Parts: sequence; structure tokens; C-alpha cells
Amino acid sequence: MVPVLLAVLVPLSALSAWVDLEIDDTNRYVAAVAPLASDPEVRTTVADQITDATMKQIDAGPLQDVVRDFLHQAVLSFTTTDAFQTAWNAINRTAHEAVTAALHGNAGEAVTIDLAPVTEQVKKNLEKNGVPFADRIPVQHTQITLISADRADQLRQTFRLLRAGSVLPAVGTVVFAVLVVVVAGVTARARGGRPGNGHGTAGAGDTGNTGDPGHAGNAGNAGGRTSARGTAGAEAALAATALVGLGFALGALVLRAVLAIARNRILAEVPSGDTGGAAAVYDALTGSLRTTAWTVLGAGLAVTLCAMLARRGGGPAGAWRARRAAGDGPGHSGSRDCRIGDD
Repeated sequence: MVPVLLAVLVPLSALSAWVDLEIDDTNRYVAAVAPLASDPEVRTTVADQITDATMKQIDAGPLQDVVRDFLHQAVLSFTTTDAFQTAWNAINRTAHEAVTAALHGNAGEAVTIDLAPVTEQVKKNLEKNGVPFADRIPVQHTQITLISADRADQLRQTFRLLRAGSVLPAVGTVVFAVLVVVVAGVTARARGGRPGNGHGTAGAGDTGNTGDPGHAGNAGNAGGRTSARGTAGAEAALAATALVGLGFALGALVLRAVLAIARNRILAEVPSGDTGGAAAVYDALTGSLRTTAWTVLGAGLAVTLCAMLARRGGGPAGAWRARRAAGDGPGHSGSRDCRIGDD
């Protein structure tokens, strides 16, 4: 039951914190997508969109294809400059407003990136270099679709809930995991020292070696019960820790699967010409989530493995069993027989 609950809580916690700390924060959003200015898919998508919009306004007759190729290469070359990086950051800062409006507003609108600032910079750059037809490049709203209007409508309510949760689900998940381990240990410790168990009666076997058999028997029982409680609590805590680690690992796998499914569905509704750029933006924005998933997966598996090894012999419970086995072995029994024989 614990691994199943954690498999739900872990992805919920990660997504809630991601929406509140990254998607809702303009500076973090821009910082996440800024490196895409040098991404080949993004550069090609930008060049294609600007070229297509421009060629609708140019009639070069038999040289139409030549002009198109020349313009496309010119725009593609511009995407390698610092000016494009500046323009890219500016349009994504504006795009973030569209993202928040679409995901937190009431009316369904597609999430897009408006390339008008980039087009304006391209036009100025080409005009400065005397490129033919540069003055006929239209500075208009040319957009790359990131999320369709229908998909934005479907995601809106989910994003609102995740945003409201913020980091609280993550805190709650950690508290729940700690409580599982603590409660398991305390409960097992309380049950492990009940009278009548084998550890308590073992202590009574030394009554013949003292002048006060009753007192020695009680002391043996008390010591046995204390050892039993400690051992039971330690073993239960380690078992619970292993389950918690497994739950975190399963949650990380669920998060990774959710990201992959969401990516496929979102890109399936994006126009074919925008798919490359939209995929690059999606991957950039979810990069921190993918890192979180792999980190939690590795940590969860490590915790599970360590807890299992400790329970089998490397931890307090294993050490206690080793000491008990040594004390109850043939050598111990023999020494007791010798003392009896000497009397």
C-alpha cells in the first residue's frame, strides 16, 4: 500500500512544485528556454516561418525559388547572432504571458510564440547589408504554436490545482515517508517485548547461577524483552524504509511516463511545421522534471537496497542476531554444563 501511495504522491509533488516555481515564474521560464536560441530545430522552425510569411508578399517571377532559398539562408544565418538571442529572450518573455493567460484564464487560447520581433530584426539586418527584397519583408505576427487551444482547455484545470498546491504536496510526501518508518518501528517495538516470547524465557535459564533465583529470572526476562523490542523495532523500520524507497522509485517511473505521454499528445495537435520548435521548447521546460525523475529513481533504489542489506546482516538487527547466535551456540551450552558439573 505504501509504495502505491508514494507512486501517486511523488509525481504529483514534482509537477506541483514545477508549475509554481518554474512555469509561473517569468525569469525561470525565460532562463529555461534561452538556450534554445542555438537549437537547430528552433532555428530551422524560425527561418521557415519567417521565410514562408515573407514569400507571400514577394513575386519574383521565375526567380521565386532562388529568392526563397537566399532569404531562408539569410534568416538562418541571422539566428546564429547575438541579436537573435536577445530577440529570442524578448519574445519568450512575452510568450510567458500567453502561457499563464492560457493556463490560468477562462477563454481557450492556443499557447504560441510570436516571431514579429525576430522578423523585425531580420529585416533591419538584411536592409543594412543591401539584400534585395529585404524592404518587402512584412513585420507581422508570425507564430509558432506550442499548445493547441483544445489542449490548453484540457490542461487548464489541472494546472490551476497544481499551482494552488505549490510545494505543499512535496512537503507532505516527505512527512508521510518519515511517519511510515517511525510508526512501523514504534509499533513493532511495542509488540516485540510482550511477555511469553522466546527471548524472555531464555533469560530465566541463568537462575541456577545466583543466590536469588527469582530476581535473576526477572532480570533475564526484562533483558530479553528489551532486546526483543529493540530488534523488532529495528527490523520493522528497515522493512518500512525499503518500502518507502521502492515507492519513491515507482513514483519517479510514473512521473517519467506522464511526461512522455503528455509530450506525445501535445505535439500531436501542433501544426506539422511547428513540431520541431514546439518539441524543443517542451523538452527545455520539462528538463528539470526529467532530472528530478532520474534522481528520485536512483535515490529510491539505493535506499531500498541499503535497507534490505542492513536488515539481512549489516544493521542493528543483523548484528543482534549474530550475537545471539554466538551466545546460543554449542560452545555456550558447553560452558554452562561445565559450571553445573563443577558444582
